[in-house]
Amino acid sequence: MPQTDTASVHDIARAFVEARRDGHALPDYPGAIPADLTTAYRVQDAALDLAEGEVVGWKVGRINPAIDGIDRLSGPIFADTVFDATDGDLAMPIFADGFGAAEAEFLIRIGTAPDPAKTHYTMDEARDLIDAVHVGIEIASSPFPGINTHGPTVTISDFGNNNGLVIGAAIPGWRDIDLNQWPVTLDINGERIGAATAAAMLDGPIGAARFLFEHMAARGIQLQPGQWISSGAVTGVHEVAVGDRVDAGFDGRYTVSCTITAR
Repeated sequence: MPQTDTASVHDIARAFVEARRDGHALPDYPGAIPADLTTAYRVQDAALDLAEGEVVGWKVGRINPAIDGIDRLSGPIFADTVFDATDGDLAMPIFADGFGAAEAEFLIRIGTAPDPAKTHYTMDEARDLIDAVHVGIEIASSPFPGINTHGPTVTISDFGNNNGLVIGAAIPGWRDIDLNQWPVTLDINGERIGAATAAAMLDGPIGAARFLFEHMAARGIQLQPGQWISSGAVTGVHEVAVGDRVDAGFDGRYTVSCTITAR
């Protein structure tokens, strides 16, 4: 996108916000694809200004291959898309004519607000700001069907492709556990679709939190205690359709489940 003007940025943002609000698909990307990460986050920031609802967390996803040394991206998570797994057989919506996927993830809760002026963290410093780690599922969905095939700038421009979290059990004693070595699985309709460990996710879930603390300081966004960090897909981004049953397993001890419905 050559030198995107402010009007174009806001047009793209408005198209995504309205499509998400009204539940309709965007068969084509609503403008010129952002040429760089800076432009993509300008679109996301404009969409945040237009969107209704409380931001209660941020998703972190991988950029592979990295762009200018940056290997992760972020997007907001809204309160009305977050559910506790103890609510039972949860119905989690996707944009049926857009893109939909489910991801097994470690969900991190911020305990202490990061210093907004601090732009570099060690892993230990990042860990000290966390008060809980849960197992869970991220629902990735967008009104634009091609969001996952047009690169990270498109993903960023539509809220990072997030459309919800299912928050499972808290992991007791997580500070003394190497979560990167836990086996994680994801089944769709009873079939094993993915299996991996977080060791394959760059520097793992705590590293995702560290990235977010640094990234948000650079963007001038203050993170808050109690907000969630969806730390990245352990077994991959697995496409789902309306009616699918999703079961994520963690270390053979914890299971988080949901059923996919239409937005």
